[in-house]
Amino acid sequence: MRTETTLAAGQATASPERLYGVCDYYDAESLLTDGERRVLGRLRSFLDEKAHPLLADHWERGEFPAELGQPLIDLDLMEPAELTGGASGAQPVPARGIYQGFRIFELARTDASLATWYTAQAGLFRTAIRVGASEAQQREWMPRVIDFSLKGVFSLTEPESGSDIAGGLSATARREGDGWILDGEKRWIGGASTADVLAVFARDVADGQVKAFLVEREAPGVTLEKIHGKTSLRMMQNAHITLTGVRVPEVMRLHNVNSFRDVAAMLRAMRSDVAWIATGLQAGAFEAALGYVNERKQFGRSLGSFQLVQEKLARMLGNVTSSLSLVVRLTEQQAKGIYRDQDSALAKMQTSLLMRETVALAREVVGGNGITLDTDVARFHADAEAVYSYEGTHEINALIIGRALTGESAFTR
Repeated sequence: MRTETTLAAGQATASPERLYGVCDYYDAESLLTDGERRVLGRLRSFLDEKAHPLLADHWERGEFPAELGQPLIDLDLMEPAELTGGASGAQPVPARGIYQGFRIFELARTDASLATWYTAQAGLFRTAIRVGASEAQQREWMPRVIDFSLKGVFSLTEPESGSDIAGGLSATARREGDGWILDGEKRWIGGASTADVLAVFARDVADGQVKAFLVEREAPGVTLEKIHGKTSLRMMQNAHITLTGVRVPEVMRLHNVNSFRDVAAMLRAMRSDVAWIATGLQAGAFEAALGYVNERKQFGRSLGSFQLVQEKLARMLGNVTSSLSLVVRLTEQQAKGIYRDQDSALAKMQTSLLMRETVALAREVVGGNGITLDTDVARFHADAEAVYSYEGTHEINALIIGRALTGESAFTR
């Protein structure tokens, strides 16, 4: 169920010029340029008309709607030519961070798996190249990352190490001649089955430091297994990867990754993307719930006319607005070149916490129908659990913030 209901002036439908009439209470949309709104409007139309009708069926089957992949790429969303100047032949400038954030918001407002799939390339893999690759490597690879002709995934998490990956990373890299030999396992790697390369992080047996490598997905010694039995992000194809004596040439090592400190710089940037996903997801849940209660009749009245339902709607809107405030402010800060662990950790922690309440309230006001896929609410409710955990659990992000506040690390050693 989709709705364009707005709270503005009691209108029944939002003005076509407005993208966020429902959930943007403080008008963050005004931060966008006309061109950015046009690009996001095209994305909104595609998601509503082409993607949304496929979601419930594919979610239930646990399959990604492959027919959406290339059309999403063809929308030219990562660095749109009309926003960056690429269409005029001039030297392109990067798209603004606020646009990139709302791009994630739009995807997550429709479906968390779509947002995760796109961000695996536009966020995680692109960040791995932007932060980890040398200038020469970036010149070669970045244009192909942006146009998706080189598709990749971020392969850090392991079967026995998630939150403790900094000290627990067990995949190994051993130098041999003009290349490296990789051994180990990676788990929960989203989109690996359709990637060209895997950005694999492994510990150098010679110095104990973490290095990063672009490994061809079909290289000898690489085995991928789909993770089955998931109850969250069911459309996203997560893989368990086994690396057995995989040979990688030195030219495919990311030359600027020489310790976990370099990996942490990537995570610092990527947590802000997940905060935008958490914000967009709860906006989608809120809009779905609002549309439902305005249509559903109980006791001879619209559900939306009851006081307790309106109280829950108000709390949901407050959560969405608070989250939007956090991610917009974080994005503005990062646009100035300020990247701090505690800032991205706070945004990810708080938006995910509010998201959990928002989707629970959405499911509550929709009642029994809230556990069916017909209303969209059940999908958002289940997918929120994965977003709550990935890119840093609540507890890990809280300890990052606590360390900044007190100057004392409470992490176990």
